[in-house]
Amino acid sequence: MSLVRRESLAEQAADLLLSRIRDGEWNVGDKLPGETTLAPALGVGRSTVREAIRQLAGQGVLVSRQGAGVFVTALDIPENWDAVLHRADIVAVIEARIAIEVEASALAAERRTPEELEDLRRALTDRAHHRVDVEKHVDTDMAFHRGILRAAHSPILLELFTHFAPRNRRAMVDMLRDRGDHGDDADQATHERIYDAIDSRDAGLAATLTRTHLNTLKELLIR
Repeated sequence: MSLVRRESLAEQAADLLLSRIRDGEWNVGDKLPGETTLAPALGVGRSTVREAIRQLAGQGVLVSRQGAGVFVTALDIPENWDAVLHRADIVAVIEARIAIEVEASALAAERRTPEELEDLRRALTDRAHHRVDVEKHVDTDMAFHRGILRAAHSPILLELFTHFAPRNRRAMVDMLRDRGDHGDDADQATHERIYDAIDSRDAGLAATLTRTHLNTLKELLIR
């Protein structure tokens, strides 16, 4: 029980310290007073101050520098990744996809295994068979692109794509419903060409085709 109370007190101290930072008592780059000054100012002990500082450091507000002290690095707790993506303009998401998927396509052309190529072919075929239902079309399209990320053998790029996936899916479904058409022959042919470039290990062509495809998608979104 004492541990629970101590954590609760540290959280309260962290909230109070953050409030004073928000109010402008310290700016970014400023050094905080030492524990012996902060403890009575916050009405807690030095161990609680240390825990409060650790919490705010973990949230990106403070940084402890060995031998130098504690410094302010942000005036508020940065928004978490999911909150940022939820509000992100879909055009910004597509721009991020360009940065991720162009490189991934080139890497996939260089690194894909025969098994991964078979998975991509199945995903492409599945995509071609789901052109009527918007949600199924978007899901099969994303499965194809995710297959490219897996074939790239880049865990970080795959993780970034996964973070963008829910926001991208919602936007694509909404956009295609508004347009009233999707999955035409030209669009499917573009994906076939991307697959062929990966199959033939042409990294440059795979990257170029992916960039062109996503830039075309971006133009459709801003019309």
